[in-house]
Amino acid sequence: MTDTSKILTELNARSREVFRRVVEGYLESGEPVGSRTLTRTLSEKVSAATIRNVMQDLEYMGLLDSPHVSAGRIPTQRGLRMFVDGLLEVSELDATDREKIDATLGANSRDVGSMLDRVGSALSGLTAGASLVLAPKHEAAIKHVEFVSLSPDRALVVLVFADGHVENRVFHPPMGQTPSSLREAANFLNAIAEGRTVSELRESFEAEVKKRRQELNDLARDFVENGAAIWENEGDRYERLIVRGRANLLGLEQEAEGLERIRNLFDDLERKRDIAEFLELTDEGEGVRIFIGSENKLFSLSGSSLVVSPYMNADRKIIGAVGVIGPTRLNYGRIVPIVDYTAQLVGRLISDQG
Repeated sequence: MTDTSKILTELNARSREVFRRVVEGYLESGEPVGSRTLTRTLSEKVSAATIRNVMQDLEYMGLLDSPHVSAGRIPTQRGLRMFVDGLLEVSELDATDREKIDATLGANSRDVGSMLDRVGSALSGLTAGASLVLAPKHEAAIKHVEFVSLSPDRALVVLVFADGHVENRVFHPPMGQTPSSLREAANFLNAIAEGRTVSELRESFEAEVKKRRQELNDLARDFVENGAAIWENEGDRYERLIVRGRANLLGLEQEAEGLERIRNLFDDLERKRDIAEFLELTDEGEGVRIFIGSENKLFSLSGSSLVVSPYMNADRKIIGAVGVIGPTRLNYGRIVPIVDYTAQLVGRLISDQG
């Protein structure tokens, strides 16, 4: 049992309802919720003084905070986490939201890149937040590998896939390359790569090289081991990160300090600084996950929340993710089903293409 779950079970019915009403009121209005407001909405008729005492207890427990000199309370990050884990009521996906997502994905869905661009635009539009979409690497079987020398310290690897897709990648080969070493390295890679995806080749590459290294001369072996751009960026399983709707976040923030934090967030995303932190979120299994404020390194400085869900291919392998970034005052109950449905739909469409 987590710390927040334990606290939730220890709250009595009145404290739990006061806490829930404060959080729901804050998420709806963005304003502190006062005791007089709660006297009109609580199921139990109690005085404002009694509610203030309960709110003070909740504040002492670290679940509520009183900003400035206001008599009202807002939830802390810890309080939001407890609410999301134990009290959040996730609504059914609204029929209008479903229709907008379906319409966005339905057009020309054979082009995965364009489809994911539309997904990002749809998510940011529906949620009034910023959307993130992790696009998968191309996972068709390799048909042919070829190396082209560009200069003494630069070379090009051409990957031709069985479905006709072609990728060109520049890398730095070992010094002393010759036309014969390029041919020998390409022949070796074609022997072990044909019919495999890039991921499959990466997994078996070291074993194959070790088993067949006697087939290569020293220069070609160095070329294969150090210069093959197929696995040069090991761990980079995604083609790109698509960010849409950043203006939504900038428009919500009025203070200069907050604007600067959000600009820094998007600058980091553009440069993919610390992006491994985000990629790791998709390795925890399927289902929607919610990260609030400092719970995730990438978003802690901007004080943002992230609702994210991975999507899978036909083999139930996680190949990407879709998510929404917004202020901690997100409508989690509405956004969770939107992200969940979108991730499942994207996974099905990509699986159907495969």
